[in-house]
Amino acid sequence: MSGLPRVSGRDCVKALGKIGYDLKRQHGSHMIVRRNDPFSQVVVPDHKELDRGTLRAIIRQVDLSVSEFTRLL
Repeated sequence: MSGLPRVSGRDCVKALGKIGYDLKRQHGSHMIVRRNDPFSQVVVPDHKELDRGTLRAIIRQVDLSVSEFTRLL
């Protein structure tokens, strides 16, 4: 398994957009992205750099591996 990349919240949302997630709304510093088929919703913080644990949890929620997520960047 490769190491986690250092990415911002906005870069993470752009990468998730490549696999069908759309930004539905933003409440404060939290961006809510959603995919309809199959339904999945993920909250991504709008930070300059996501913490490793937060990024790992987001990657796990969208059912990707770290290497697959890195290729989307």
